[in-house]
Amino acid sequence: MIQLFRKERMWRTHDLQRSYDVVIIGAGVHGLATAYYLGKDHGITNVAVLEKSYLGAGNSGRNTAIIRANYRTPEGVPFFARSLALYESLSRELEWNLLFNQCGHLTLAHTDSSVDGLRVRAETNQIMGVDSRVIYRDEIAKLVPALDMSDRPRLPVLAALYHPPGGIIRHDAVVWGYARACDRMGIEIHPFTEATDIHATGPASRNAADTPPGIEPPEGKITGVETAKGGIAAKTVVNCTAGWATVVSRMAGVSLPIVTQPLQACVTEPLKPFLDKVIVSANLHVYVSQTDRGDLVMGAEVDPLQSYSMLGTLPTLEQMATYTLELFPQLHNVSVLRQWAGICDMTPDFSPIIGGVEGLEGYYLDVGWGTYGFKAGPVAGKYLAECIATGKTPELIEPFALSRFRNETLVGEKAAAAVSH
Repeated sequence: MIQLFRKERMWRTHDLQRSYDVVIIGAGVHGLATAYYLGKDHGITNVAVLEKSYLGAGNSGRNTAIIRANYRTPEGVPFFARSLALYESLSRELEWNLLFNQCGHLTLAHTDSSVDGLRVRAETNQIMGVDSRVIYRDEIAKLVPALDMSDRPRLPVLAALYHPPGGIIRHDAVVWGYARACDRMGIEIHPFTEATDIHATGPASRNAADTPPGIEPPEGKITGVETAKGGIAAKTVVNCTAGWATVVSRMAGVSLPIVTQPLQACVTEPLKPFLDKVIVSANLHVYVSQTDRGDLVMGAEVDPLQSYSMLGTLPTLEQMATYTLELFPQLHNVSVLRQWAGICDMTPDFSPIIGGVEGLEGYYLDVGWGTYGFKAGPVAGKYLAECIATGKTPELIEPFALSRFRNETLVGEKAAAAVSH
């Protein structure tokens, strides 16, 4: 007889307790990674992870699962390189197959200025120890035989930034693996438990609407969280809510310099394997990869208008299809099966906001990831957990403090992040 159910649940169901040491809002890869490293590295397990829907319902389950470290800034490159290194050993650590495939990542350039930009990125990467180099048409054709390298396209391929360690990973497996590991340590996961307010001592009149983004509110201390299932006392609250970051942060009276924009993607019917690299076009703003099932996953640039919509739109689907056919014209008869959107928390400098908030003790942020937060889940969780446990900000995340918008020390990552993946 075939057994169609698991004997052991991935994570257990718990009643909400009256108090926890740490409450994390958002049970995507960032929230779960933070909880995991709090327990694993620092022995803090009296932790509740709250999620208003099912686990991974946000961007963790709505991205295109691409992993890379070939960023542009001296602050961003080592950060994402560390995250990539954590991903490389994560299946063994979690004892859960994450289906990580380091197939290689190519960012294509179609204009002279784009080629120059890739050269600068390659030099920055190499100086900081990241495997990344500019390659040209002959080598690109050997690596990706299916790519149209002729002069037929409106914008022919001139060069590419080749990043061999880049690849793809099963995004839902990462969420499940972290959740399973958290549960085994005694950390509680509460799906379908929406946070409705964040309580703090200090001036009762603290109002995010009166505080310019990046300027911390008057002094106060976190005391707890209100949920749809009742109140929780807690001295530490962590906001890991991606596109909903500003909504949640206003509950604590903290205004963030973040806007929310949808980012759409789609998947085709399964095809015989023909593409074993991740292809990103810096000029066409489209990216394509093939999964182990044979589906092609394609993504676009963020929608031009701010919205909380998670629905696909026909104009964006047409854009994705048009630009993909510029690169792979042989796909003209392939059917698209699904289209979706995630909602991205975009900062002015295209870099995240990680760490504590000056003036509000016990409130921590892991937000502002825009279009590339999934890549940074492990490293953000590990170093934010250290920040919470020790009260000291690790050097790796210091540049990404909220206060940089007040101090005018922005980390301009648009050159490597604006293409989305």
